[in-house]
Amino acid sequence: MTAILKKILLSLVVMTALPAMSQTYPDKPIKVIIGFAAGGPTDVIARVLAQDMTATLGQSVIVENKAGANAKIATEYVAQAPSDGYTLLFASLSHNVNAIMFKKPGYDPIASFEPISMVADLPMILVTSYNSPVKTLPDFIKLAKDKPGTVSYSSSGNAGSSHLAGSLLATEAKVDLIHVPFKGNAPALTEVMAGNVNFIFYPIIGIADQVAQKRLLPLAVGTTKRHPDFPNTATMEELGYKGFDATAPWVGMLAPAGTPALAVSKIDAAIQSALAKPEIRKRLNDLGAVIVGSRPNEFKAFLVKDKLHWKKVIDASGLKPE
Repeated sequence: MTAILKKILLSLVVMTALPAMSQTYPDKPIKVIIGFAAGGPTDVIARVLAQDMTATLGQSVIVENKAGANAKIATEYVAQAPSDGYTLLFASLSHNVNAIMFKKPGYDPIASFEPISMVADLPMILVTSYNSPVKTLPDFIKLAKDKPGTVSYSSSGNAGSSHLAGSLLATEAKVDLIHVPFKGNAPALTEVMAGNVNFIFYPIIGIADQVAQKRLLPLAVGTTKRHPDFPNTATMEELGYKGFDATAPWVGMLAPAGTPALAVSKIDAAIQSALAKPEIRKRLNDLGAVIVGSRPNEFKAFLVKDKLHWKKVIDASGLKPE
């Protein structure tokens, strides 16, 4: 009997033995686990949601960061947590990617979880330090060709969205780029602003403020059309590189497999309630997020397709499982 099947059977026993639990749910605080450092895009959106969900559910929704291994640590933690609706995962693109990139991921991205809602997409933007002596992507590529091994890019960790986008650029431009991974997008971006790493593909959330404060210089956007926040910044496709819109990470809420349906329904309803509020929609839109708000069945169908997509991208990039 597999560990996942044992977990599901145990959850069914618990549900049978404690029928009143679902009716009173939630009757204690709920933890939302994030696999990246505080201050990054996934963290920021989760905290916006958690604050509103606390009011809706009548119990504290507490965000807890368990950074490391491109969110693998956090994802394994939630996969093994009790299926009672009190430990949730706010996941991103790495959810499926880790299952491909790690020989022993410690979880199944579909079978180990109950999908609740894909909250938003986060388009990518390529940025460098405002004080960087190199001001354009073509000039960075020229430098990488003239002096191999001198141009670097940071990421939130191996096989994260920034890493995959950087690897895709290296493949498309036929250059060697140095990958510098960190435990989350926030520290990865900080090192770019400091000029210690040349550039990063970063979710567009919050970047406009950093550009306005002259900390970052945009080089290109990963959207199919120019982004309204950066009308003077070319798209990757305009610069000759296609497919970067597909590197945009998503963010969404999941629960451990076997979580009671009523608990899933209440969390979903709280998320939908939050995303329907004009002030929250404006806050997320101002941060650059594209709101999705899918329902559990829709999110599950997306995860199945997303896994197949990233398998093709990773195979084409030449990245090898660890």
